[in-house]
Amino acid sequence: MARRIVIVGPAHPLRGGGMATFNERLAQAFQDNGDEVEIVTFRLQYPSFLFPGKNQYSDEPAPEGLRIKVLINSINPISWLRTGNYIRKQRPDLVIFRYWLPFMGPALGTIARIIKKNNYSRILAITDNVVPHEKRPGDVPFTKYFLSACHGFVTMSRSVQQDLQRFEPNKPNLYLAHPLYDNFGTIETKAEACAALGLDPNYSYLLFFGFIRAYKGLDLLLQTMADARIKQRKDLKLIVAGEFYEDAAPYHKLIEELHLQEQLILRTDFIPNSEVRHYFCAADLIVQPYKHATQSGVTQVAYHFNKPMVVTNVGGLAELVPDGEVGYVVEPQPQTIADAILDFYSSGKASTFEQQIQNYKQRFSWDAFTEAIYSLAAKL
Repeated sequence: MARRIVIVGPAHPLRGGGMATFNERLAQAFQDNGDEVEIVTFRLQYPSFLFPGKNQYSDEPAPEGLRIKVLINSINPISWLRTGNYIRKQRPDLVIFRYWLPFMGPALGTIARIIKKNNYSRILAITDNVVPHEKRPGDVPFTKYFLSACHGFVTMSRSVQQDLQRFEPNKPNLYLAHPLYDNFGTIETKAEACAALGLDPNYSYLLFFGFIRAYKGLDLLLQTMADARIKQRKDLKLIVAGEFYEDAAPYHKLIEELHLQEQLILRTDFIPNSEVRHYFCAADLIVQPYKHATQSGVTQVAYHFNKPMVVTNVGGLAELVPDGEVGYVVEPQPQTIADAILDFYSSGKASTFEQQIQNYKQRFSWDAFTEAIYSLAAKL
């Protein structure tokens, strides 16, 4: 039976990176199942002085075939009331909130409370983070305010599930692995990808991808590139592809101090969805040197393009990357990251990893994800 579903969270025209892409892909998955779906997104997600990037809005066309309503102003309570009443009157069967930052707690918690007044809609939250990466005043009360308005929860890492149970131990919750990002286009050859990016295909490339924030450990990877064993490989370069979401100066200073200029390809503007596949297909190995983490959509992009990974043993990263089967799980230290990179290039494991990735990634389907949400919603 078709359901009426509303997803509340980042989507076009916001340049929300992985979260906007996820919400749009989730909406498509529900529509493929015959559900009637609308995404309600932000008119203003962050006030400009709080936004860490250059631009909050996308230049790309809106995704085809999706209904997206632009309503929420995160700092305007009147918009919270309007949004809540708009959804409440529709009486959707299921409302799915994306929760990733306590700053959003007052807005999303108020909207959820208004929706619940129809005594019909079930409120489910996909909680990317419960305890944020960077702590700020108000984190705990804002998070409590939002979580208390929900009927149940989905987490995409075990560590977030544990955090959630400290706040809401008695409400239904379900761990689901982050589904595959299969909406960035088809696989292309390394030569084609390098041509699109203006890179020399004769080099070997590592890839650090995504918004650059302190917890993602780019500084560790830069120190890795300074390892004498890595420096000896004149054919190896690191592509850093993603916008700085913090001060770039310390990174540039580290690059100069370590004399890494010739080893790096810096593409530190926002990477539009249309270019994502070029970066992954140009790379031999995707490196996620995070210092702490919950889950990462980068992993699921790498799986889509059959790319081996090096991830650090923090948060939920190791849950999705079996060590020695599809890549490496190492401690967040430059030497251990370097050890994995060197083993990859010296051991000839690339083809074995790729074959095993093609089998392993089958478990990350959107059909399995939506079916699990239907089952959880039936219990709310």
